[in-house]
Amino acid sequence: MGTIPSETIEQIAAANDIVEVIGSYFPLKRAGANFKALCPFHQEKTPSFMVSPSRQTFHCFGCGVGGSVFRFVMDYEHVDFPSAVRKLAARSGITIVEKRGAADEERQYETRRTLLKLHAEAAEWFHENLVKREVGEPARKYLKQRGITAEIAKRWQLGYAPDEWDAFGSWARARGYDARDLITSGLVRIKDEADSDQNQTSNLKAQTSYDRFRGRIMFPIHNDVGEVIAFSGRLLKDERDAAKYLNSPETPLFRKGNVLFGLHKTKRALIEADCAIVCEGQIDLISLFEAGITNVVAPQGTAFTENQARILKRFVDEVVLCFDSDAAGAKAAERSLDALLQNDLIVRVVELPVGEDPDSLVRREGKEKFENRVASAQDFFDYWIEREMEAADVSSLGAKMQVARRLAETVSRVHDPLMRGEVVNRASARLGVSPADFGTLLSTRPRGTASSEGPESAHSQAASGPRHDIAMLCLFALRDEPARNFLLAQNWRETLEQAPDAEILIRILQSELHPDDPASLSAFMATLPPAEEALVSAWLLQKVPAAAETMVEKWWLGIRHAVLRRRLKAAQNRIRLPELSTGDIVNLQKQILDLQEQLHELSQPAGAADN
Repeated sequence: MGTIPSETIEQIAAANDIVEVIGSYFPLKRAGANFKALCPFHQEKTPSFMVSPSRQTFHCFGCGVGGSVFRFVMDYEHVDFPSAVRKLAARSGITIVEKRGAADEERQYETRRTLLKLHAEAAEWFHENLVKREVGEPARKYLKQRGITAEIAKRWQLGYAPDEWDAFGSWARARGYDARDLITSGLVRIKDEADSDQNQTSNLKAQTSYDRFRGRIMFPIHNDVGEVIAFSGRLLKDERDAAKYLNSPETPLFRKGNVLFGLHKTKRALIEADCAIVCEGQIDLISLFEAGITNVVAPQGTAFTENQARILKRFVDEVVLCFDSDAAGAKAAERSLDALLQNDLIVRVVELPVGEDPDSLVRREGKEKFENRVASAQDFFDYWIEREMEAADVSSLGAKMQVARRLAETVSRVHDPLMRGEVVNRASARLGVSPADFGTLLSTRPRGTASSEGPESAHSQAASGPRHDIAMLCLFALRDEPARNFLLAQNWRETLEQAPDAEILIRILQSELHPDDPASLSAFMATLPPAEEALVSAWLLQKVPAAAETMVEKWWLGIRHAVLRRRLKAAQNRIRLPELSTGDIVNLQKQILDLQEQLHELSQPAGAADN
């Protein structure tokens, strides 16, 4: 991917009024010159989330989050900065022309752009086959039997791949896509066949292309910003030696272990519920979502990968596994445990009746009863202990030891010490042994503890901010053009590089921002780490004190005075060192005299501050 030019970022910021953008997610109420709402990033009863139309910033005085319109989209949508910029660019009709460097990077960008376009058009073609063409009639009947109406199919852009050798490939080539693009996408495959023509003296390889998906209902797979990046196809009728579900292969767009089906539609509900209901299949997820149970996701396959669990942890703290009740479902639950526990997710399990899946259950029982099942779901370890105990003859010492070892292996996956201790107590009580005896079976170190803890959320710890004088100068440099010009006219870089807590003030002064231009401020904030962006958003919502230039001069002289005094003290201490040469002593004496003279000059202006 290329670099988005700063002038484009500024243009996008200017085109997206922050009040309109945030107001499209939830209602805002006017509060004087600003707008307010209950903060979407933490639980509160009194609104502390403020939005400034004049400064084009938001800030929550409860939890400390804040920043530009880009930061809001990043935090609310859980996307990275480039994705937020592209989303806002699309909203305002701005075309992004990215700067790219090396030829390899250029090729990667063009490949990705072509594949995204191909997948978007393929999804539409498959969908039209399903809803408009005669070839899709069997698929329509099947979906109707599963409770999927035409409206639901449209909302999820479900489709149908004709049961023909080259229907999609022919259509795509007619649209101008070449064979290389089609093969790279995984939508078309190459089959090598030996040509056995007797008139030829040797076998020749003839390459034949054919559609990967044939005779299947098509489920588009999206990334978390809603772009189609792959497909999953379900057979209409079971065939011998044919997989019921077939996914796209790994491509430059799609890594199976990095994607959660449905996340682009469900992520807001996940955040609000702080809990994810995890089911196995696409139809299960769609049925639950359409029944009003919207905090749901499905892995691409039955077991979670570490990357999928890491993605899910961005949205929730708890996972409820809702896999089928058969042995395969139980095995999938166990295989998911490692990845989920590695990310400190609380795991519970819904036991479905034999022969039922989430789709059939929610259609038969309804939303409320299904939600009751989720609410009463067992803790994973309670579920697993009971399952292991029921399957074994624990009256036999040998069988009991085998169960104990299997349970110990499972418990060893827990690396949170408090959770691990609780599970040890439960397992040992169920086995009828002491926690100490059961503990001897555990691994000496929980699996997965070798890796260090991940970085904390940018907003989980409120930034304390710089000391008062630096903070005041930051406020003036952001809000008042004459005050900013005064600071820029000083020897600010040399002074601030020696002043504590001044890093953010240096960034403000070396930027190209203009205090009277909100788009310029937004573009500048986009360059800051989240904690500093939150500080800036708070400063932008404060009132600028009267007599700004006088105040700025006072604080600046105080900082300058403190820096000179520290340098003078350091020089005076150094000159006392016994090992100095005559030349070193002479240079230090000159430096001390120069610093004393500068301090004397600073003390002359009336009202100069002393730190």
